[in-house]
Amino acid sequence: MISNARDFGQMVARARKALGITQRELALAINAGERFIVDLEAGKPTTQLGKALAAARAVGVRLEDASGNSTETPRK
Repeated sequence: MISNARDFGQMVARARKALGITQRELALAINAGERFIVDLEAGKPTTQLGKALAAARAVGVRLEDASGNSTETPRK
């Protein structure tokens, strides 16, 4: 369960590492700076939500609301 920015960042980090890509590669994939990915994975609560969701999608993370309904579309 994701209850805070740190949990979300750790989930993104695990998914990124499972894909074998670096923070820099992820940043380039979503047109963001590497510092953004570092802050996101560290759980910095002031990171931009839009970019955070783009990073999550880029590594295949799907978010669901409490009812189990998907809030993200699967990557193709």
